[in-house]
Amino acid sequence: MSVQIFGDQVIEERGENARLSAFVGAIAVGDLVKTTLGPKGMDKLLQSASTGESLITNDGATILKSIPLDNPAAKVLVNISKVQDDEVGDGTTSVTVLAAELLREAEKLVDQKIHPQTIIDGYRIASKAALESLEKAAVDNSGDPELFRRDLIAIAKTTLSSKVLSQDKEHFAELAVNAVLRLKGSTNLEHIQIIKKVGGKLSDSYLDEGFLLPKKFGVNQPKRITNAKILISNTPMDTDKVKIFGAKFKVDATSKLAELERAEKNKMKEKVDKIKAHGINCFVNRQLIYNWPEQLLSDAGINTIEHADFEGVERLSLVTGGEVVSTFDHPELVQLGTCDLIEEVMIGEDSMIKFSGVAAGEACTIILRGSTEQMLDEADRSLHDALSVLSQTTVETRTTLGGGCAEMLMSKAVDNAAQNENGKRALAIEAFAKALRQLPTILADNAGFDSSELVAKLRSAIYNGMTTSGLDLNLGKIADMRETGIVESYKLKRAVVSSASEAAELLLRVDNIIRAKPRTANRGHGHM
Repeated sequence: MSVQIFGDQVIEERGENARLSAFVGAIAVGDLVKTTLGPKGMDKLLQSASTGESLITNDGATILKSIPLDNPAAKVLVNISKVQDDEVGDGTTSVTVLAAELLREAEKLVDQKIHPQTIIDGYRIASKAALESLEKAAVDNSGDPELFRRDLIAIAKTTLSSKVLSQDKEHFAELAVNAVLRLKGSTNLEHIQIIKKVGGKLSDSYLDEGFLLPKKFGVNQPKRITNAKILISNTPMDTDKVKIFGAKFKVDATSKLAELERAEKNKMKEKVDKIKAHGINCFVNRQLIYNWPEQLLSDAGINTIEHADFEGVERLSLVTGGEVVSTFDHPELVQLGTCDLIEEVMIGEDSMIKFSGVAAGEACTIILRGSTEQMLDEADRSLHDALSVLSQTTVETRTTLGGGCAEMLMSKAVDNAAQNENGKRALAIEAFAKALRQLPTILADNAGFDSSELVAKLRSAIYNGMTTSGLDLNLGKIADMRETGIVESYKLKRAVVSSASEAAELLLRVDNIIRAKPRTANRGHGHM
């Protein structure tokens, strides 16, 4: 009889059971998202039970983030997809699926009584071999701007072809590449603002050079300013009412009250004079601007924009090179923002203020149009994936081929590595190669082709030295990926393989799962 050492609300799973629970959870997550993989992948409609909001998406990280999972292993996969999303921005589904497939293979090996540590050893050798071959196969065209741009467009198209934007991928690939090339090698996507406007169709979306603020100018101010000098501030401009909370005034005559108001008014006028002393022609404030100061500024020929929300103000200062100020005593120390032209423009039914020719020439705004909120949100996510990958690619400029080509090359290298090992470890290494081959298999399955036949063809093509072959999923045959332009970022692929193998290793090490409810205070214990 075993001794019970745990408290009454603790459930323990040991050895086989624990491992099974880890495998089952991870594999289930992999199966959940694998139908969204690739250009012919399907989308998931997620509905929140509490708020009733619905969201349609194809983005692995978004799907996994939105589903509350109880299984600890499943959570590990959710986390790797999140990290992939933060690091590279795309490949979230691939990394989850690959990790799940590695565990699926591991499960078979454990059933054959191979020790998890042996499998881990094998997986380590395998992932090293895979990554080496990936690096060998990577191509770097950054030396030739023309070729590099073609690579970027191809990457954008490849990324978008598995997303909702695939119908207009030519259009959006151009948009995304133009936006990213304006960043001149920075990966700060803050400079690219995405504004979503319901109405129109996806292909009406466009890139606007410059920066848009969904606001209007003050009353009776000119609709455009050239050679703008901008003061960006965060200061109260509504002091024509007494602003001391809870203060009581005892006055013996109404005239005294008028005096108070006059004093307030003069104080405001002083503030406005200080602001004018900066020699500006546009004043942007994060807070309200009352009629009186607005009128004073208008008279001085200064346009005002009030209530520019926090993100607007922050972004604006980033883009125009001005700093956000809240006191105005030392105009000589203040960094003003500049741009060539500020004008009010109409987008859809709304008027916005457009800053063009901004100091950070990097900045631009992408206006997304679409028929429904859900469509726009998904378009935004897809575009964000593409922008992230592209901006990463401008830093790590190497590229690899998609369509299962890179995976098959890696699996070939891994199979070769297996031949140098003996016995059980070799089995684990082969299992890794099998898991890599699952990715092209799933791509083919999702497109409705006979995957076993296609993948066998692809395998023989690659093993026979046709190293640029991959799956053409529109025609259901093997094609040259260089020619069809199915290119992916090397960094993305590298991250997928290394994260997936680390996650699999982490879960393979588990042999005990202990579930405990947190101790409650009323039982005389402290909080856990």
